[in-house]
Amino acid sequence: MIKSVLDYLEYSAGLYPEKTAVTDVNGSFSYADELRLSKSIGTFLSDRKLPINAPVVVLMDKCKEALVSFWGITYAGGIYVPLDCHAPVARLKLIIEVCSPAYVITDSANREKALELVSAEKIFLYDEMAKTSPDEKVLSDIQAGRIDTDPLYIIFTSGSTGVPKGVVIPHRAVIDFTEEASEVMEFSENESFANQAPFYFDASVPDLYCTIRNGATLHIIPAAWFVFPIKVLEYIKEHKINAIFWVPSALIVAANLKAVRSVDVTCLKKIMFCGEVMPVKQYNMWKAAVPDAKYVNYYGPSETTYASTYYVIDREFSNDEFLPIGRAAINTGIVILNDDDGECKKGETGELCIRGSSLALGYYNNPEKTREQFVQNPLSPYYSDIIYRTGDLVKINERDEIEYVSRKDFQIKHMGYRIELGEIENAAISATGVRRTCCVYNDKRKQIVLIYEGSATEDDIKKTIEEKVPDYMVPGKIVKLDALPMNANDKIDRVLLKERYG
Repeated sequence: MIKSVLDYLEYSAGLYPEKTAVTDVNGSFSYADELRLSKSIGTFLSDRKLPINAPVVVLMDKCKEALVSFWGITYAGGIYVPLDCHAPVARLKLIIEVCSPAYVITDSANREKALELVSAEKIFLYDEMAKTSPDEKVLSDIQAGRIDTDPLYIIFTSGSTGVPKGVVIPHRAVIDFTEEASEVMEFSENESFANQAPFYFDASVPDLYCTIRNGATLHIIPAAWFVFPIKVLEYIKEHKINAIFWVPSALIVAANLKAVRSVDVTCLKKIMFCGEVMPVKQYNMWKAAVPDAKYVNYYGPSETTYASTYYVIDREFSNDEFLPIGRAAINTGIVILNDDDGECKKGETGELCIRGSSLALGYYNNPEKTREQFVQNPLSPYYSDIIYRTGDLVKINERDEIEYVSRKDFQIKHMGYRIELGEIENAAISATGVRRTCCVYNDKRKQIVLIYEGSATEDDIKKTIEEKVPDYMVPGKIVKLDALPMNANDKIDRVLLKERYG
């Protein structure tokens, strides 16, 4: 029985030691390299008495060294925490405050930013750590005491109070996803994956683990390249990439700019997407250009380990239709609740709730938010049966497929990221001269709109927001009003603002 993702790495390294495991713009690691270097990092951390299940931050651009750092932390019994090294320092400090990492692993390019977050004695440079001779016995002893429900990583997502939430995912959740995805997609050692998502975003999880589980090869594509989709597609063609897990935004851009029609990427045989709604119009553009690929629409929030449901697209759709999100993944239970916490009937819209081994262990250092989102299943009151309330509204169609309808609250999916609009509002309200703020999402334009009242200029507000949140959360449009409309409860009338600007 597999109890750790490290079993994948060791198995593939045993079968394919000289095969390329991962490659980036600066070179590649074989499976033997990846295993040895991971154990070097693990030994370095264990020599410094890393406490079991202690968070360790990795502050690097996505690269092969970052992957080795993740698995080195895992060998030492820690929890890896990938962070966006380009995020504002103010936001990174909030994350550091939440997770209180034992150490930070970084490189020379990001050491100065690391020094703004933690003291120098907590910072280790990857290149120095990688020189450590692996201590097989120490690492083996650590792993002998581990179980599959131990935490593997923490991914930080947007928080409605302005403080990011750390989603804690265990080994078992990743293993269950990886096993089923590998079976459904018939992955083998012949797969070559092209990574799109940054490592601090859970959309990268299938790239990492489907690769090492199957002895495949992972190509890490620089984030900047995706501004020029033709460059990415030419790379795919040149290197004969045959599988991708991308967020729909990346596929949409390639379709809209006609890149997928300009470059022959029929080498792609498996095209999977997750993170937001994939419009059928752009899906059909891809299908026309790469007709023989297998397409799968995955659905799942970070709290349920990348994907809770999936739909292998098996029929044609017109541009004005919507792709189903399919059926429940392995060891995953789907519960659709109405407003009275009763079970919805077929065709009735309700909140999608998820149960099973894919669930996160909760939010790190945030028991109150954990109790709010991970709750007792009202349909099973006689024993502990925890469900995660997604806030997504869905229904079961006439084919017994799950269909996504909309969001229940003010949380949105934008560019593949799950964003709490409240975090953007909190960032804007801190600007001098801003009295009140409200964010809405324009679904048609795929644009975040900030509406505010006060004396601040739009430039002042945008500058303040850019200092506090990542680029993908900066509003595409800012609107100033003399006064925000109020409803009967003397609260900002979000419904009216959504009607006007959404």
